[in-house]
Amino acid sequence: MQQTDSQYAVDYQAQQQNRPPGSIVKIMMSAGIGHFIEWFDFGLYGTLAAVIASNFFVGSDPAVALLKSFAVFGSGFLMRPLGGLFFGSMGDRHGRRKVLVTVIVITSASTFVMGILPGWQQAGMLAPILLVLTRLVQGFAAGGESSGVITYLAESAAPNRRATLTCWSENFSFMAFVVGSGLVLLLTHLLGEAAMNDWGWRIPFLLAAPLGLGGLYMRRNMEDSAEFHKLRDSGKLESSPLRTSLSTAMSALLFCCGFVVVKAVSSWVLQSFMPGYLSTHLHYSRTDSYLITTLGLLSVAVCMPISGYLSDRFGRRPLMLLGCAGFILLTYPAMLVMSQGSVTSSIVAMSMLGIFVAMFNGGCGAAMVELFPTAIRYGSIAIAYNLTVALFGGVTPLASASLISLTGDPLSPAWYVIITAIITFITVWFAKETAGKVLD
Repeated sequence: MQQTDSQYAVDYQAQQQNRPPGSIVKIMMSAGIGHFIEWFDFGLYGTLAAVIASNFFVGSDPAVALLKSFAVFGSGFLMRPLGGLFFGSMGDRHGRRKVLVTVIVITSASTFVMGILPGWQQAGMLAPILLVLTRLVQGFAAGGESSGVITYLAESAAPNRRATLTCWSENFSFMAFVVGSGLVLLLTHLLGEAAMNDWGWRIPFLLAAPLGLGGLYMRRNMEDSAEFHKLRDSGKLESSPLRTSLSTAMSALLFCCGFVVVKAVSSWVLQSFMPGYLSTHLHYSRTDSYLITTLGLLSVAVCMPISGYLSDRFGRRPLMLLGCAGFILLTYPAMLVMSQGSVTSSIVAMSMLGIFVAMFNGGCGAAMVELFPTAIRYGSIAIAYNLTVALFGGVTPLASASLISLTGDPLSPAWYVIITAIITFITVWFAKETAGKVLD
């Protein structure tokens, strides 16, 4: 006889109470530290885009070279939908843990390779070609990361604590961006801009090897999620989860895509576009650019756990709508403040945008998970998430820099963020509230 939702909820809560003390913390740390390393590796390129431009696109105007560097940055996102299709299906058929182990190995290896690539002076045209190929491998692996960690954490959480736990997937990624940006800031300060541009930029990429080994150790010792164990034990695994997802969950896939639009754009504006934008277009020093970006990203990491807690208490939609409204109303004023040349004011403006990122993302991960049943959850989120990130997030730095080149207005990227925030606001407005929902 099938369990009702209420019976299942009671059983689920009992399982949570019978878990050993500290098991949720262990789950969060095992998944989160690997996620931290994954996004430390993947995000370094965006932070160092302006420096990479000077090493791999020699002979161009700095603004043109930055455009080319952002184009290479976007190329990694082109592979994310393919990685999502491959790893998402694998995760639904064979388990979340196996995929998360695989992707951290691929990402760390490709990031390390990026640190030893020859530049234009050593290899000429071959240098940017190798850079693109390495970035494509990174992007393919990243296609299985975020959707896997969000799924894993959500399936390990009690219904009334789901956003509180899943928000840590976002928090670890932003902490990785903070550490990456902070490391670049420290190296630039210690080595000087000349040495940093010449060889110092390679150091963060080379750290991928020891970090990757640490992440591999953590993930190899993870248990698969409770929900996946339950599904596998029941014999109800899908043999073709992607086909099932496309045939039975199209509405949920579209809602998930709509959620991700501003999530992707706002995150990559702060992490990848701003460092090069501040130094190249607003003429801050590299050190000041990294300082502003690092503190802006830190505001996200600080506020994210608060946002996740509030989402569990008041629902996904209120926090997500407020985050979108903040981007719509205040992105342009924030960028106007940054254009005035004050480092202090720019830090405040960047931190304000960071608060809106945290406000939206705190409940977004849980909201995406709650759209899909366990049998097709990993693959469904991977399809929607990575396709949307490729279409909107990956091109964010390139689109933003192109808008400046086309219009001559250094504030024009604000309109790109505003338009995407409107798209997501409308999507969330029509979405159902799912906070507290029992999975399956």
